[in-house]
Amino acid sequence: MVMPTIAFLVLIYFLFLPSHLLSQTPFYQGKTITIIQGREPGGTGDVRVRVLIPFLQKYIPGNPTVVSEFMPGGGDRKAANHIYKVARTDGLSIANLGAGFVSNAVLGEPGVQYDIDKFIYLGSPNSRTSYVFFAKKDLAGLDRLRAASGIRIGGQTIGHENYVLGRLFALLLDLKEPKFVTGYSGPEIDVALLSGELDARANSSETIYMRNPEWLDNGPMQFHLILEIPKGFRLRHSVIDKLPDLDDFAKTD
Repeated sequence: MVMPTIAFLVLIYFLFLPSHLLSQTPFYQGKTITIIQGREPGGTGDVRVRVLIPFLQKYIPGNPTVVSEFMPGGGDRKAANHIYKVARTDGLSIANLGAGFVSNAVLGEPGVQYDIDKFIYLGSPNSRTSYVFFAKKDLAGLDRLRAASGIRIGGQTIGHENYVLGRLFALLLDLKEPKFVTGYSGPEIDVALLSGELDARANSSETIYMRNPEWLDNGPMQFHLILEIPKGFRLRHSVIDKLPDLDDFAKTD
């Protein structure tokens, strides 16, 4: 009779115990999630994270506080190394990294201390984009751009996607002795262009729409080329529509 009695008491316990005493506090309640951003604040990547944060706070059970920590350096290598080797694996540290995180690892660049196959991938705030290459107005036209020597092309850090794309545009355009200048945040490159400190840069077309839309309508910059990802995708604008694709300048397969 002992076992049936115990089973009966357990059943009574669960039937009549207040439900709130049985509920388990969500893991993230009262806690803070830190998003490690491999960039300076204020750029397009940061804006994507800022837009995402309210949704994370709303839909993660427990409604945790979500904050950003900026860790620029090495085209996302510094932030990726931190997540891989330093950050505690307690579910409270995640990262938002750019394309340099992947390309630097695939190409075996120095300073990569992480294995991209051992990260847990949660998602992406953008799945397609296009990049444009543009220069100051006095470098209007591809002939003038190619005739100039020592054009200063701005980038955030060596290995950052905009730095890599700037080099790619310069390579396929066959520019004469281009100089690649780093050490900026995204918005700071724009300021350096306007002040004459730089001559050209690569950037996502969505950033132009968001941050410098006046540049597209007879502004201070001349747009030269576009790289579509995937092929055929570009944001619609009369200036963007007329840009030749970078693929057209490849001399071989």
